[in-house]
Amino acid sequence: MGRTRTRAAAGIVLDTGALIALDRGDKRMIALLQRALAQGRAVRVPTGVVGQAWRDGRVQVTLARFLRSEEVEVIPLDEQLARACGELCGASNTPDIIDASVVMLARERRDPIVTSDPNDLQRLDPSAQIIPV
Repeated sequence: MGRTRTRAAAGIVLDTGALIALDRGDKRMIALLQRALAQGRAVRVPTGVVGQAWRDGRVQVTLARFLRSEEVEVIPLDEQLARACGELCGASNTPDIIDASVVMLARERRDPIVTSDPNDLQRLDPSAQIIPV
């Protein structure tokens, strides 16, 4: 499954809804990704997001191919990030560590977040740059 790389390039961070939209062939999501890649943006996906979206690799061919592509950076949830996510959840009184990992990664890289659920992510960080799908 995906590759883990460290890149400093400007990018976008995808949440679970964005991956599901891609997996379902959503035209808006595909167009958004094509624009981002044409602009040379890195596409970042936290590993927990992959886990939430992944159901059956035998039928999720598009998603599997996308996650393996050179332009996609799958970011592991290491101990340092996990602690930061826990603190963010505690400070915002929200339970979703995976959403917190999306927000923390976006903050760290100064990337906008592509999401189908902007309200949950803005509850974690009202200043987050959100691209709804």
